[in-house]
This record gives sequence, structure tokens and C-alpha cells, in this order.
Amino acid sequence: MIRALKAYVGVIDPFNRMIGRIVMYGIFVMMGILLWSSVTKVFFLPSLWTLEMAQFAMVAYYILGGPYSIQMGSNVRMDLIYGEMSDRRKAAIDAVTVVFLLVYLGFLLYGGIASTAYSLGYFGSEPISFFAGLATGSEELGFLERSPTSWRPYLWPIKTIMVIGIFLMLLQVLCELAKDILRLKGHDMGAKV
Repeated sequence: MIRALKAYVGVIDPFNRMIGRIVMYGIFVMMGILLWSSVTKVFFLPSLWTLEMAQFAMVAYYILGGPYSIQMGSNVRMDLIYGEMSDRRKAAIDAVTVVFLLVYLGFLLYGGIASTAYSLGYFGSEPISFFAGLATGSEELGFLERSPTSWRPYLWPIKTIMVIGIFLMLLQVLCELAKDILRLKGHDMGAKV
């Protein structure tokens, strides 16, 4: 079991670190979009797509950067008492409290999958079977959901990014749980941030 936990950490940690380091540069994409928005509003006819595209870029930046944030320990927590604890005690507390985060992310993932299925024209109550049907060819896309704004972009791309980001967060939280278990077993996993 120890070998499996270490192998899992060895795969998920570098993968989410790579994704996080790439997504980190999304701030420049958002800055470019908003700069273009400002320029067109002052000198030209305002672009319809800029504000909503900046919102989509922010969602992708935030949700895909979440696993990296969890990995780096830069998420918000109350350090008044926690900060003075030993690494083993931190690992024990985190191993118990992570269950609540796992449940929350599980519900969030299912809701994201259902919302993505809706955006692809599925109005039933079994979104996972809809995607399985899409993969096998027994289902087909329906009326694609669009934003109600004047630009009217399709919503399935950003909803897909959200599902991927939530899934990566779930994998990273399981990775942090594996690290906590390894710390409790006496293995050196680095200092708990």
C-alpha cells in the first residue's frame, strides 16, 4: 500500500504542478483581453466579446490553478493554532478534515458533469450515462446551450474546463491525503506547509 501511495503522489504531484505552472501565465491572457477591451472602448467600436471572454479566462485560470494552489498549501486556512503544530499532528488533522473536502468536490464534480451535459443538449437525469452514450455513439448532441448575452458564445467549452479542473482538484486532494497517510506512517514527504 505504501508503494502505491508513493506512486500515486509521484504521478499526480508533477502533473498538477505542470498544469499549474502553465495556467499561471493565464493572467497575461486576461490582461491582454481587458487591455483590448479598454482600447476598443476608447478609440473604436467596443468589442462585444471582451468582457465575457475575460470572465471565461478568469474561470479557467482559477479552476485549473486550484490543484496547484492546494499542492503549494496556498489555500486559505486558519493558522492561529494549526501553524504551531508538528507535521505529524497537521497530517492527522488534515487526514480527517479532507473527507469533507472530498465530499464537497464529489458533489461539485457531479453537478459540473450534469451542467456540461445540459449545455450539450441533454435534459435527462443521468448525465454520466449520456457521456457514456456519446462515447459509444448511442447518444447524440442536442440543442447546444448559449450565453444569453449579445455575443452568445457556446457554454460547453468553459463548463468542460470546469469539470476538468474540479476533477484535477479531486485528484490533488487525494494526493494530499496520501501524503498525510505517508507522514503518519513515518515517511518523509517534506514539511507540511
